[in-house]
Amino acid sequence: MPRSPEATRRRLLDAAFQLFYQRGFSRVGVDEIAELAGITKRTLYYHFESKDDLLAAVLQLQHELSFAHVRKYEQRYQGSAAEILSILFSEFARWSAKPGWTGAGFTRVVMELADLPGHPARRAAHHHKLEFENWIAERLAVAGAASPAERAREVVLLVEGANALILIHGDPSYAETAARAAKRLVSSDGTRRRKVATGSTPGADG
Repeated sequence: MPRSPEATRRRLLDAAFQLFYQRGFSRVGVDEIAELAGITKRTLYYHFESKDDLLAAVLQLQHELSFAHVRKYEQRYQGSAAEILSILFSEFARWSAKPGWTGAGFTRVVMELADLPGHPARRAAHHHKLEFENWIAERLAVAGAASPAERAREVVLLVEGANALILIHGDPSYAETAARAAKRLVSSDGTRRRKVATGSTPGADG
């Protein structure tokens, strides 16, 4: 039975994601993607105008899948801001410890395309990272953290830094270090609020 266009497109996206994630965008050719998907190169170009368009579509699909997963298990992110961050970095630590882990795909793509600011895949990566930051801010706001948007911005810096250093050093313990730093951010918020409430901030007496 002939495959539907939707099924063929999905096979292409899955094959491209597998190869791009394993080896990077620049090192993978369309012939390899078509072969892994079990279709002809002509069929690939029927669905996607170029390898660049295929990459952008791969990232869009991965964004949708990752956030569907996040929303499905969102109820696990409960408790104080520190507890939420503990859960977040525990998940990150488990992910980064998987065999064959090669870092965050969105980040790696942007590094490969650093000289192409208008590339559609970079726009897709920008959207994904911004959504992730906003999601963290939402969770921290629900937990009552002070300045949740600012704290979320700092947390994603720690996540990205841990990503890079684990890749560089092959040491997953950077996830634990990042978790401790993130929890200090929200604990210092609590300390500042208590000082304000008691009038013990520097210069509070005029």
